[in-house]
Amino acid sequence: MTADTIGGVWTYALELAAALRKYEIEIALCTMGAPLTPQQRTAVDAISNVTVFQSDFKLEWMDNPWDDVQQAGEWLLQLVEQMKPDVVHLNGYAHGALPWRIPVLVVGHSCVLSWWEAVKGEAAPASWEKYRKQVRQGLQSADKVIAPSAAMLAALEQHYGTLADGKVVPNGCNPDQFYVAQKQDFILTAGRLWDEAKNVGVLEDIAPDLSWCVCIAGEQQHPESPQPPFERGAMNERGAMNERGAMEKRDRFQKFRLKRGALQESPQPPFERGAMGQKTVCWLGRLSAEEMAFWYARASIYVLPARYEPFGLSVLEAALSRCALVLGDIPSLREIWQNVAVFVPPDNRDALKDAIEGLITDSAKRRQLASLARDRALTFTPERMANSYLNTYQAFLD
Repeated sequence: MTADTIGGVWTYALELAAALRKYEIEIALCTMGAPLTPQQRTAVDAISNVTVFQSDFKLEWMDNPWDDVQQAGEWLLQLVEQMKPDVVHLNGYAHGALPWRIPVLVVGHSCVLSWWEAVKGEAAPASWEKYRKQVRQGLQSADKVIAPSAAMLAALEQHYGTLADGKVVPNGCNPDQFYVAQKQDFILTAGRLWDEAKNVGVLEDIAPDLSWCVCIAGEQQHPESPQPPFERGAMNERGAMNERGAMEKRDRFQKFRLKRGALQESPQPPFERGAMGQKTVCWLGRLSAEEMAFWYARASIYVLPARYEPFGLSVLEAALSRCALVLGDIPSLREIWQNVAVFVPPDNRDALKDAIEGLITDSAKRRQLASLARDRALTFTPERMANSYLNTYQAFLD
């Protein structure tokens, strides 16, 4: 199984591997994109049926990746020759076209062409033509293609041609990793903040007009860029604290390195106030899984005004923590969350502000939606996901 170490694919791969453990399936996990962090190494070492083979080859969507993609393909073929696996499970595209002699499954978690169309409102430029060809070849060569939502599967067919054998398998998340503490009066969002698809900027824009503070967690720096996408001064014009100040406040606040499941109460987060005293934005930076669980547990509202989100693992995690959801009104999030979230056009600032303020002022509706979201989240289990993949693996071998 391949996995990149940068985004949600890493979380997905670990959840799936852990759920497949009871079926005595051994997994050789081949990582790309960036070296494992110490936290990632600790997490994967705890899964007894996984052996990690680490690399830092560039991913297909990175700048000028094709020499790395070719070298990574040669590396994967060598590993297959050594390991003699029954199935190859690719969480990327181009390597689907390699001369495998065993069944190959390709999982489409996202793609540049559908991202570009959703985020930029136009077709990807000609500079992505080689990417399109490589992805198309990989998908068309695979024995099976899986996507985490019907919307994502449809996007793959739109951009790369009809798939002979496509299937939808929603992602899953272990609910034991999350808990509910006393809810506090703040809004939370999380994700790769450099990714325009997450659309965090629109939430930052309206933060001064909201009654509650907005807490923003996630990696601010693009993996190939030395500069984060947000400029920081001592205080930006919207009243957001600078990154260093946020980290210092967060460090003082983080007295929550507790054993899993502990429900120790704690004071309100260290919200920064603007010149007029209003609550604005608290920048949390990149957090560990344990730290994210802490913030999810206490957030009353989780907001992701995404322009593009093939599944949305952070939304699932927030829902398991009984957060009320305000989400971008896009097909994939509608498909997954149906009538248990408030949906808004991603770039309509007034609609987003009204939706959030509506939940702030209507506590009964907020609690009801949070409870409904958690009930639905509990249906997206790792076991459900693993059973679907297991059936696919077994069909290959019958």
